[in-house]
Amino acid sequence: MDCRGSDLPPHVLIFPFHAPSHVGSMLKLAELLCHGGLHVTFLVTQYTHRLLLLHSNVQSRFARYSGFQLETISDGLPEDDPRSGDKIMDLLQSFGVTAKPLLKEFLISNGQQNCNNQKPIKCIIVDGVMSFAIDVAQEIGIPIFSFRASSTCNMWPYFCVPKLIETGEIPFKGNDLDAPVASVPGMEHFLRRRDLPSFFRVQDVSDRDLQLIFNETHQIPRAQGLILNTFEDLEGPILAQARSRCPNIYTIGPLHTHLKNQLPSPISSNSLWEEDSNCMTWLDTQPSKSVIYVSFGSIAMVTKDMLMEFWHGLVNSGKRFLWVIRPGSVIGEDGESQTPTELLEGTRDRGYMVGWAAQEEVLAHQAIGGFLTHSGWNSTLESIVAGVPMICWPWFADQQINSRFVGEVWKLGLDMKDTCDRVIIEKMIRDLMDERREKFMQSADRMAKMAKEAVREGGSSSYQLDRLIEDIRLLSAH
Repeated sequence: MDCRGSDLPPHVLIFPFHAPSHVGSMLKLAELLCHGGLHVTFLVTQYTHRLLLLHSNVQSRFARYSGFQLETISDGLPEDDPRSGDKIMDLLQSFGVTAKPLLKEFLISNGQQNCNNQKPIKCIIVDGVMSFAIDVAQEIGIPIFSFRASSTCNMWPYFCVPKLIETGEIPFKGNDLDAPVASVPGMEHFLRRRDLPSFFRVQDVSDRDLQLIFNETHQIPRAQGLILNTFEDLEGPILAQARSRCPNIYTIGPLHTHLKNQLPSPISSNSLWEEDSNCMTWLDTQPSKSVIYVSFGSIAMVTKDMLMEFWHGLVNSGKRFLWVIRPGSVIGEDGESQTPTELLEGTRDRGYMVGWAAQEEVLAHQAIGGFLTHSGWNSTLESIVAGVPMICWPWFADQQINSRFVGEVWKLGLDMKDTCDRVIIEKMIRDLMDERREKFMQSADRMAKMAKEAVREGGSSSYQLDRLIEDIRLLSAH
């Protein structure tokens, strides 16, 4: 007997890859769907679950939604494995083997009639780098949508890999990273080798990581649709290219702005690390637009030598700075070394260092005048919405191409990829904060307005979110 009635909302399973930025984006999606009247089960690894409960407000935040559940799955690793940024591709490679049978078992057990005020799971939204879930969904007969946490401009070149190989543009011949790349439609006039996603920098196109992301990308059209954290005014020309391969794309970003627009409540935390709120008190004492914020995100790793180059560049620029140095992000940091006196004094006078910060809140602060970033997609969107110009120092994956679009296409800042030199860092900070400030601020203000318009009622992202929710309802009814 069905004791719950037939008028309950559709029940959606959301399943992210366990990289922190992926989990954060998809949690925002989950809240938007809950607010839209759907029931959501959010499935994370046990390791991620522990960190979310420890450092984020996920429990209190979702308490208002009776149809939300947080469930766990094993990632196959021992509890004490550090799961550090430099192992992220190994984790992605191995996760499907562990998770595929567990996901199938989970879906079958949640497809039974029960009395927990939820219908059985009738729809899946899976991270776009975990196509094994598409296999499981099609085997069981459940509709599935793919969610890609990166930019469209990062995804599109993977669809072009066969053409790039055919024209001989990959693998690279010679060492000239400034050679133009002509076989990615829509990017012919500005794309260089160094701007392609980092996995394209291979001597052999059978490289594991390139093939992994290439294959995952080419599985996406098997899903009922593709959900992207972007907006039409930002990536319109490249979205038009992507729709030639994935006709049903839902552009519902920027997700964090969409969420704030629908739920005018304090900024929510998805953090897997403890946030240092004291930096906000420090920012309160700084002049308007005077501070450059420095953060390389949740995965990037730097060497001790790189750290010193950035430190010298920041201090020598004479600018105030707030610098996030994530625990475990410096390679070889355990070694004893003497920090030069001028760096300690310069930091004491004008700087503030933290292990982790509430980035959305930091970027929205009136004291922030620039962002030295690794160009991860969440960071890029958060900077765009806040109207903060960027200096881009990409580390891997989508960050190389994001930084090219920031500097060359959107004119929102400077691209510093493939170099880590204190003189260049100092010069770029001065350029961003002084010499070219007015020009960058004009572009940043214009793009911030377009981002906010997209999520307002009647905006492109608002329309696409409504369309997604309606399509989930229709598919679940069938």
